[in-house]
Amino acid sequence: MSEVEADVEGPQSVGKKGKYRRPKPWDHDGIDHWKIEEFTPDHSSGPFLEESSFVTLFPQYREKYLRQVWPTVTKTLDAHGISCELNLIEGSMTVKTTRKTFDPFAILKAKELIKLLARSVPVEQATKIMTDDIASDIIKIGNTTRNKERFVKRRQRLIGPNGSTLKAIELLTDCYVLVQGNTVSAVGTHKGLKQVRKIVEDCMNNVHPVYNIKILMIKRELSRDDQLKSENWDRFLPKFKKKNQKQKKTERKEKKPYTPFPPLPPESKVDRQLESGEYFLSERGKSKRSVHEKKEAAAEKSTRKRQERAKEYIPPPAEKRQKIESVPRDMEDLKKSVRKKVKEKVRRSSSSKGTNDYLTPKNKAKKPSTNPTE
Repeated sequence: MSEVEADVEGPQSVGKKGKYRRPKPWDHDGIDHWKIEEFTPDHSSGPFLEESSFVTLFPQYREKYLRQVWPTVTKTLDAHGISCELNLIEGSMTVKTTRKTFDPFAILKAKELIKLLARSVPVEQATKIMTDDIASDIIKIGNTTRNKERFVKRRQRLIGPNGSTLKAIELLTDCYVLVQGNTVSAVGTHKGLKQVRKIVEDCMNNVHPVYNIKILMIKRELSRDDQLKSENWDRFLPKFKKKNQKQKKTERKEKKPYTPFPPLPPESKVDRQLESGEYFLSERGKSKRSVHEKKEAAAEKSTRKRQERAKEYIPPPAEKRQKIESVPRDMEDLKKSVRKKVKEKVRRSSSSKGTNDYLTPKNKAKKPSTNPTE
């Protein structure tokens, strides 16, 4: 019994998911499932029964360039048995199968080629699509944002200053990337195209390309390490936190009460005259009324000016004297102040007396004696 048969007849894994699974002896880790086998003319059974054709329109500004490079496109497609036609009147490119076409998938590759040429991809990059391991992807970004200014800013963010961000994406994904109008064209391997699409969609959804570029750089370094190649890389990849910005609160407008009748039209000059009765006055009456109104306005104006002039002669309000609050004093201080005042009074009284007051009088009047004998 061979090893393959022993593996087939061996005990099967028990479980809900692996209940009906059986080992595949033709499948092992050494097989590259992404490898595309080359299709040669020997694999073809003969010419096709029906002719297949695809038409793509191109903008007018691409007409001059396509006329220059069309011989190169024709030479590339002839090698695969595909005929091509450039119609400058209608502004279209057509590819068809011929009796020499041996690969049925070549017509689909030619269809992608003319689509890339219409989207301003250079012919050197567009002709790479005819190889088996190269594919293309045209990512539409025009309907991602409604605001035109925001769309232009995010598209420029994808390109970067002097195209540095776009160059980094091309180096990490091994793809050619072209941002043109409302689309992003990419040419490269299937794995690289998947990475490019994720970066572009995240960028248009307000996720900066730097974050995805950083993750791709870490993955490239980890893939070169033989020990970490087969392990889980989640612990090495950066985890970016989302910053939630506070949104402005929208003011809720209160609804006005519903009225089934429409609002009244604004009053015209005639309506106001009818309401005041001026409409029915004669020309003489109208002139008298206008003169009377002018006199009233002039009188009101003169009284207002007279009052303003009279304000200049009104005296300003007198300032009130501030009352000096009596400060309570001690008994000793009060005694000292009283003594001081008494001394001052005595000093003043003594200074007011003349020199005659201090001399004895010569003839003083004697008092009458009460003795009768004298």
